[in-house]
Amino acid sequence: MLESDKPIGIFDSGIGGLTVYKALKEYLPSESFIYLGDTARLPYGTKSERAVVRFSIDNTEFLLKFGIKALVVACNTSSSIAIKELREKFPGLPIIGVIEPSAKLAMEMSSSGRIGVIGTEATIRSGRYRELLERDGAEVFSQPCPLFVPLVEEGWIEHRVTQLVAEEYLAWMRGKIDTLILGCTHYPVIKRVIGEAVGKEVRLIESGFAVARELKRMLKEKSLLRGDGEGEDMFFVTDFLSKFSRVAEIFLGRKIKIEERKFSMC
Repeated sequence: MLESDKPIGIFDSGIGGLTVYKALKEYLPSESFIYLGDTARLPYGTKSERAVVRFSIDNTEFLLKFGIKALVVACNTSSSIAIKELREKFPGLPIIGVIEPSAKLAMEMSSSGRIGVIGTEATIRSGRYRELLERDGAEVFSQPCPLFVPLVEEGWIEHRVTQLVAEEYLAWMRGKIDTLILGCTHYPVIKRVIGEAVGKEVRLIESGFAVARELKRMLKEKSLLRGDGEGEDMFFVTDFLSKFSRVAEIFLGRKIKIEERKFSMC
């Protein structure tokens, strides 16, 4: 097999990374993807840094069994906490997280430099978005939104409760920002509700498109971009197969075949 024909690995703590997969597939339809959702150990956003690093290494080692040519860390928490360790442990593997591409796109899109960031407790606490944005001169407004993930996974996409929670979290940003980074892969599913809470004039940055753009650039630079044809994709979870299938259909608008793989929980 040619190096360029090898698949690209994607992992997330669960289901939300499918929004990144969807953008990658639309942007790079010829590529093959292997997706792993670590649903047995989610959410990563409430775990210790040590645990997140260990889980991220487990996920990468699993995906390497498929001979992947590149890795996308679709989890914001892993991207903020474990990306450095992954690059050190797997030096020959091109690795892209969701944070750097999203911060870069937000800077390009913002006209005022006043940028909001929302995400899990761990992602916001890590300060990685703030570090990157402030380095480029932005004024950053951050807000953890931990209730968004269970609301999305419950399927309450435009539910009144979701609207009330969004208003509670985000109303204070209204008029203060012109760009908002959706710093969790679940959040694009409720972007309409989020947009109404912060103001419809605010540009919403989804990590999927930002990562797809960066991944294509990197693959082309390394002569790993696959040419013609349509890629074949595989999906794995570590637990909760039926729930993943149900929510995946909401995210992707179609059914997918999913296999289950167990990791040690100790």
